[in-house]
Amino acid sequence: MRDLCRHAVDAAVASGAGYADARAITRRAQDVSTKNRQVETVSDAESAGIGVRVLVDGAWGFACDRRLTDDGARDAALRAAAFARASASRGGKRRVELAPAPARQGEYQTPGHRDPIDVPLAEKIEVCLRAEEAMSHRDVEITEASVRAQREERAFASSEGADIFQKFYECGGGISSLAIADGRVQTRSYPSSHGGSSAQAGWEYIESLGLDGEGPRVAEEAAALLRAAPCPAGVTTIVLDSEQMELQVHESVGHPTELDRVYGTEAAYAGTSFLKPEDLGSLRYGSDLMNITADPTTPQGLGTFAFDDEGVPAARQPIVEAGVLRGFLGSRETSAVLGTSTGGSMRADGWSRMPLVRMTNLHLEAGEGSFEDLLADVDDGIYLATNKSWSIDDKRLNFQFGTEIAWEIKRGKLGRMLRDATYTGVTPVFWGSLDALAGPDEWRMQGLTNCGKGQPGQHAHVSHGAPPARFRDVQVGVRS
Repeated sequence: MRDLCRHAVDAAVASGAGYADARAITRRAQDVSTKNRQVETVSDAESAGIGVRVLVDGAWGFACDRRLTDDGARDAALRAAAFARASASRGGKRRVELAPAPARQGEYQTPGHRDPIDVPLAEKIEVCLRAEEAMSHRDVEITEASVRAQREERAFASSEGADIFQKFYECGGGISSLAIADGRVQTRSYPSSHGGSSAQAGWEYIESLGLDGEGPRVAEEAAALLRAAPCPAGVTTIVLDSEQMELQVHESVGHPTELDRVYGTEAAYAGTSFLKPEDLGSLRYGSDLMNITADPTTPQGLGTFAFDDEGVPAARQPIVEAGVLRGFLGSRETSAVLGTSTGGSMRADGWSRMPLVRMTNLHLEAGEGSFEDLLADVDDGIYLATNKSWSIDDKRLNFQFGTEIAWEIKRGKLGRMLRDATYTGVTPVFWGSLDALAGPDEWRMQGLTNCGKGQPGQHAHVSHGAPPARFRDVQVGVRS
């Protein structure tokens, strides 16, 4: 694969490219799901190919080929160069420049004890069926369980001399119970909604989730929600669990700090951004307690790597420090426009797609104290847990999120359970109301595989870590 990438780069340069890079990727992915103790899905798919990206006279061209052969690599390179020449000939466009990046050579492999792809499908099915059995409850009508596994090899070469090989393992899973009674429907999930959580790790990550051990609680809470009172409307203090905080970070910090959205060159899948390049270093994003970090070196993160898809080495960088915007997620191209040397956030979801600016692992850093400490200073409020729904406008400003479950907070303690909880806000106003964060012992990270962006569409795998957090004066429920 590395030889093929070098061959493609040489062919592109010989065809007139001022810059060229190539990515050869092989991937095997398995998905297993069960529903009501019946196997619903078993898939085992493989994909392989090479993608070549070139610059000719300051214009991009990209082409790919599913043949991992010399002919496939050369043909993709020649087509990419032809596309770039055609684009450059139209004129009137800003000439693409790339921020400097050292040409690196290296290898990386996900640490792990057991390759998740090597785990027999029968064992994966058994994990799901055991978890479903644990969710047995008279009020639960539908139980579901799923696990996934992926192994991917990526080779990268560039005309600047980069020569990289990386091998990644992923796995994850989740369970859910749907309870029905008297025309009311409620759902509880674990460890996260929308397909559970994944990590870049060996099969031991699936085992650590303990899906069957959490099954009885998940089913019992789904049933209890049928009889719970609806979340009341009003302005109050809220505490969000770490899982909901991860989505809050993703939608209201991750996407608006992607530099291609900031510059308006990307708007697919939820628009551009309320941020401007000149906001860097001055915009008040939130309270002094808000510290957001992009870290592609985080152990087990789905956005973890040694080099991104431009060959830029992984590096931890601040995005928000003490509530002030300090960084953007960028590429070599967008960083050159901004006038900085940063990049390192370019990722493609396969060999047939051009890299885009994507989140890596984006974390809300922990504060101090326990979850109980967050509650202790709340006389009257609401604790919301596990995302159920999200909606945010195309500038990433106005949002409404719903959670699967909530509880009243009364005099510093959790009270009665509540259903159908929602909260709304405006991004910098909401983050400005951040009042407290739990400490490192409460910090949790989860990985999602459905972050959509681009046309044609791409799905990035990203992870977010966060502790439970407290916000003052937040609108919950439907404003009257």
